[in-house]
Amino acid sequence: MLENLLKEYIYYLKITKNLSKNTISSYSNDLKDYLLFLEENYHIKRMDQVQKEHIINYVNRLKRLKMVPKSITRKLSSIRSFHQYLMIEKLVDDNIVLKIPKPKTEKHLPSVLNIEETTRLIDAAIQKKTPLDLRNHAMVELAYGAGLRVSELIDLNISDIHLNMGLVNVTGKGNKERIVPLGEKSIKAVRKYIVEGRPFLHPIEREVLFLNKFGKRISRISFYKIIRTLAIKANIDKPISPHTLRHSFATHLLENGADLKVVQELLGHEDIMTTENYTHISKKHLQDAYNNAHPRANRKEDSNEI
Repeated sequence: MLENLLKEYIYYLKITKNLSKNTISSYSNDLKDYLLFLEENYHIKRMDQVQKEHIINYVNRLKRLKMVPKSITRKLSSIRSFHQYLMIEKLVDDNIVLKIPKPKTEKHLPSVLNIEETTRLIDAAIQKKTPLDLRNHAMVELAYGAGLRVSELIDLNISDIHLNMGLVNVTGKGNKERIVPLGEKSIKAVRKYIVEGRPFLHPIEREVLFLNKFGKRISRISFYKIIRTLAIKANIDKPISPHTLRHSFATHLLENGADLKVVQELLGHEDIMTTENYTHISKKHLQDAYNNAHPRANRKEDSNEI
């Protein structure tokens, strides 16, 4: 019975929610483990038999197995979504998982570049004019200028780029499409690469935008290596990855007064809570800037004993 319910739910995720294969696989693995626990320990045959205590005990089991809080939170999220589906199908009366507290996790703010570091990174890509340099420059400008995920960037086709209109059509998570405006520098860099660089990488290929030196679509790992190489050239001494450019894009927009809802739409976030993480980064940057620049910030006043 429970196995059939899981199959129906996975079908729902594929057809109705249109989630990616990796996401569906993650949900499936999480829920198989959860349902097996219910069957083996409580002989559950119907999901309306599940009690809050059963789920708490499952979470405690994960803790005993030394699972990190972040992974437990992910599993709880999968279970919560499953129970929400059961409510929609009227197989349970309420979503009891909502009453289960999430494990406390230590928040790690993602690394971001300030504007000066971003400029140095981009400038490091345009020191030469080879086809690969033109490609690297276009990729960095586009990743930062449009706030793209690395998968969105490397999956772009030439037909997705509308340079005359200053727009890029992006296919994000769950195959959801969004249109993102492009700035002048992104447009200029991409146009120069298409005209002067790309034909030397593959003169016949007409679909894929960013090609490697063999004329094939560039990989995630290749772009990661490009970013690391450029960071070294730019003397940037902090953890950096392709996603750092997306974080920096969002942070710089918020620092300069962009509306949170607008940033959410540009990033393609389904939940605004995800976008709100960047407000914490933005505030931290403002605090750091204040501490570094203000003459009376973080100064210990001399004190004389009386």
